[in-house]
This record gives sequence, structure tokens and C-alpha cells, in this order.
Amino acid sequence: MAIIVQKFGGTSVATADKIRKAAKRAMQAVKSGNSAVVVASARGHQTDELIADAMELNLNPPKREMDQLLSTGEQQTVALMAIAMDAMGQPAVSMTGAQIGMITDGVFSKARIKSIDSDTIRRHLNDGKIVIVAGFQGIDDEGNITTLGRGGSDTSAVALAAALGAEVCEIYTDVDGVYTTDPRIFKKAVKINQISYDEMLELASLGAGVMHSRAIEFGKKYNVKIHVRSSLADVEGTLITHEVPQMEGILVSGATIQRELAKIDLVGVDNKPGNAAKIFAHLAKHKVVVNDIIQTERSAEKASISFTVGKNDLSDAKKAIDEIKNAVHCDSVFAREDMAEVSVVGVGMRTHYGVANIMFDALAKAKINIDSITTSEIRISCLVERSQGEKALETVCNAFQLDRPVDKRTY
Repeated sequence: MAIIVQKFGGTSVATADKIRKAAKRAMQAVKSGNSAVVVASARGHQTDELIADAMELNLNPPKREMDQLLSTGEQQTVALMAIAMDAMGQPAVSMTGAQIGMITDGVFSKARIKSIDSDTIRRHLNDGKIVIVAGFQGIDDEGNITTLGRGGSDTSAVALAAALGAEVCEIYTDVDGVYTTDPRIFKKAVKINQISYDEMLELASLGAGVMHSRAIEFGKKYNVKIHVRSSLADVEGTLITHEVPQMEGILVSGATIQRELAKIDLVGVDNKPGNAAKIFAHLAKHKVVVNDIIQTERSAEKASISFTVGKNDLSDAKKAIDEIKNAVHCDSVFAREDMAEVSVVGVGMRTHYGVANIMFDALAKAKINIDSITTSEIRISCLVERSQGEKALETVCNAFQLDRPVDKRTY
């Protein structure tokens, strides 16, 4: 009997009617001869409301206590869904991350999964029950409740699918798949039928909100087929899988924008081996997640190092740099928090030339200044002022014809 893992996001379980609809999808999987495991997020904006409640009492709440608090949102959802299934005659059991043995490290609010004990889930499945698991959470070796970060329910679902050897992990959202870009900004965006793990990982890490990047990492590592689907309509969504040959013919699959970015420039760092390692080791010690890094040589003696972080990490990043700047003999430090990053992604970049030219020419004609540029094998990113971010995204979408299906594009 195949196992299907289904994950429902907050908007998909926001009301009693939506919980019933989600429950019926899982029950349909069982009627089709499968076993079903459901992973659910907190309902609607409940996580935001819990954060607001905490901030009203303490502007700097302890991260351990925040994990204890925020984990309750998902626990409510899974219990309510089990209650709904019981009313519809379907045996079900709700479980927390701790109860399924999802062991994480001890980094509160950003925990990473170490292991999952699938025996408990399998026992309930063998008894004919649908197992409903609270996403976004686990437990560390000391017995503390931990959370995986915002969007972590995706990671919970794909990790469970990997541990259980599931046939597919279905991610249900309020959209019907992955689009070439954010349709709220670029109204003409079109749905992508199939995308590679690498492309989706780049898009997710660069701000595409449909899926959590760590979930894609799990999918790629453990070969989990991921199907992003609509919770509102029974239609095919976007299949995330290994790269297939025809994907190389697509120059750019999608574009993204990250609005809430900050940039730190270290000017005049001693240009000698080990200084970059000192800087980024110290940032890691402060648990600052660094995005793009650029180092340039100013002379034989001095270099400049720039990097971007999420705006929420800027305070911790500045503190870390203040502590380390003298050790690397940095002349000056500049920080900007008004940045956005626009990126294009496509495995076709590996075999085609001219992608950078199309992007830079389009931005130049739109009179959008590029602060800095970073690339990977399948991605080009440009840092621009946040006030020009959405215009920049629309510009590159038009340049790469992301309003058309792939077989209708001409460059």
C-alpha cells in the first residue's frame, strides 16, 4: 500500500469548512487504496497573532519560550482535523513533532531535523488511521520543543515523505502551482508544469514563497517527488523532480524578488589568507544567515568584502562585524537596509549564452541601477534599491517572456 503525504498550509485550514475540505482530500487518498499522512500548519494568521501576543509582553522574548508558544498553533490545527475526520467516520490520530520522534538540533527558531522515528506513524497507518502531524516543530535531545523556522511545515512534510518512502508529497496551497514569478506583482505570470529540484531550490532560496528551500533540499537528497497543488480546485499543479533533458531548452524558468534585504560593506580589510574565514565564522557564531558574498581586491594590501542578509538579521550582523572588524583591520563599515534582489533562474543557462546580456540590457533601458551582481550556474541576481525592486522584476519578466508558456517564447 503506497503512502501519500499531504501538507496543508495555513490558508488551507483557516476555517472549519477548509479543514473539512482538507480532511476529505486525505480521505480520498485512503479510498483510492493508499495510506495517508497529513502535515498541517497553524490556521490563517495564528502564528503572527501569537508573535504579537509575545511582543506585547516582551520586546525581546526568549527563543526557547517562543518555540514553546508558536508550536501550539499547529497542534490546534491537527487536533481539529482529527476531530473533523472522526465526525466523517474516518479513524485518525493527531500527533506533535515530539510524538512522532522528529529529533532536531537545539537551535531555537531555526532548528534542523536530525532524525525521524517512523515506527509510530507506521503502526497507526497499519491500524487504518490517517496520521495528522503538526508541522514546523520537533524536539531536541534535551526534550525542548523546537521550531524549524517560518515555512517549516513544508520541511516537515518532505522529511516525513523521505522517512516513510512515500510515493509523493503533495503540498496544498492557495495557488494551483509554481508560477514563473509572483503573479501578485507580474499579473501575466504563467504556471510551470514541471521544474527541477535545482531550479526550485534557487527560486525558493531567492524569495519564491510557494515552498520552503529546506524542503526542496530534502526532496532532492532523498528523491521525494513533490507536487505543489491547489487546495481550492482539483487540478494538476507543478511537479518538482529531477532534471530532464528538455528542461535545458528553457532559457529562464522563473524570476524572483527578495524585498527585505540589507547589505553590509567592509572596506579596507587586510588582504591576507584567513580574514574572510574569520569574518564569516563570527557571523555564523551569531547565527546570521548570509546570502550573497562579493570580495574585491583594492590593492595588494587591502580588499573589500560585501554581503547581504535578511533585514531581520541586520542587527545581529552589525553586532558581529563590530566585534570582528578590528581583528581584520577593517578601515570602515557601511550598512544599507533599503535593498532588494531580483533574480532569474533556469537550467538552460548551462547550455545557452546571452542570458546576462538580456537581463542587464533590459534593466539599463528601464533606468534601474544595479548595485551588485552575483551568479551561480543556473542563476543571475542583481541587487537594486528596494524602491525599484518591483519595476526591476517586471522588467526582467518581460525581457524573458515569462508571460508565455515555454513553447511560445522567442528570444
